[in-house]
Amino acid sequence: MYIDPLFMQFPDGLEDEKYLIATYYVANAKSMEAVKYAAALAVEQTTGTWVAVPGETHALREKHLGRVVGIYEVPAYSDSYPADVTERHFILRLAFPTHNFGAQFAMMFTTVIGNISSMGKLKLLDLEFPHKFLKEFKGAKFGIEGIRNLLNVHDRPLVNTMIKPCIGLNPKQTAELAHSIALGGVDIIKDDELTADPDHCHLVDRVKAVMAALKSADEEKGEKTLYTFNITDRTEKLRDNALRAIDAGANALMINAWPVGMDACRMLADDPDINVPILSHCDMQGALYESPWSGMSASLVCSKLPRLAGLDMGIVLSPYGKFPLTMDTFIQAGYACLTPWQHIKPMMPMPGGGTTQGHIEELIHKFGKDVIIAAGGAVIGHPQGPTAGGKAFRQGIDAVMKGVSLKEACKDSKNKELKSAIDAWGVYGERQIFDLKAK
Repeated sequence: MYIDPLFMQFPDGLEDEKYLIATYYVANAKSMEAVKYAAALAVEQTTGTWVAVPGETHALREKHLGRVVGIYEVPAYSDSYPADVTERHFILRLAFPTHNFGAQFAMMFTTVIGNISSMGKLKLLDLEFPHKFLKEFKGAKFGIEGIRNLLNVHDRPLVNTMIKPCIGLNPKQTAELAHSIALGGVDIIKDDELTADPDHCHLVDRVKAVMAALKSADEEKGEKTLYTFNITDRTEKLRDNALRAIDAGANALMINAWPVGMDACRMLADDPDINVPILSHCDMQGALYESPWSGMSASLVCSKLPRLAGLDMGIVLSPYGKFPLTMDTFIQAGYACLTPWQHIKPMMPMPGGGTTQGHIEELIHKFGKDVIIAAGGAVIGHPQGPTAGGKAFRQGIDAVMKGVSLKEACKDSKNKELKSAIDAWGVYGERQIFDLKAK
């Protein structure tokens, strides 16, 4: 097969600002010709197919063709292959002209992980955006600094609790639970992913009931509480849901980000009339990142792409409880929310999924103060109830931020709620609380 020299270029030989670079992990048979394979991927996602077709001129290819800018075999065999090698593994980097798809997610995904997502062992690891392309995205309205300003909390991690049970409570029951949670000092309460606008708990009714309850709780505790109301729905209903919720008093929103899509999230985040923070929920993310061989990396799915879409905070599932996540994957996804990225504001990570008061030290040591510690059962299921569960988190956070360990803090009689939680569930690393992961 003749390989057009246009296919193979150095990344620093590309014309500035015209190309997005996608990095992939691929595996294939020992007999694979890596250059031929990479070139086939580049052409499949841009100008052509496996055979030359009429109209595919040199000028057209020069303008629209994907380029191969890196082929790295791992291990890096160069003179021969061991007899027991049956499969070869590569990191490939392909460059795609951004004028092929424009500053949007749908056609960008169609390009970088379109037909080739069905080509066996191929996983999209990362995307590098040219400055000009990235400038077309506004990013979050609030981000970390904006959320902290709304809450007037600048010197510690935040605490989130999700309503449990996830679905089935009516507006009055939801409001009563939110009130007791807020009294414990929880900063952010969220709907769970299954509650948006069901018949038994309509969105506007829920907003009015919950916000009245939070007003009472906030006056009593002298702090502000955000509540992220789930507005997930059919695409054409999303904006109306958001505006109805805000008009009814909502001070934050939540979206099941991947089920509705990144362009829909961006539509909401960019809307000047939607002037409250938006939380990205983690539904469907595992279907996109969990396979080691296909899909996309967890950092892209959980953090980088929702952040690019303009969401202010995002749930990042943790490896502490029921989800089969490696610690490395968790840390990388968390830092993808926080790392400086041109004008795109940081998105505050919200680790959850089996988090208890015993994880406070662990999370602060990993992410510092810019983290939202999310706990459902450890607040609502606290031995003394939801208010005590929130107080236990605040006591633990205050201690750790002062350099006091959780165990030492439990010796202080003022921290009886924290002690009760630690007695029940322990400190991370000392004993297994629960584990629903497959053995």
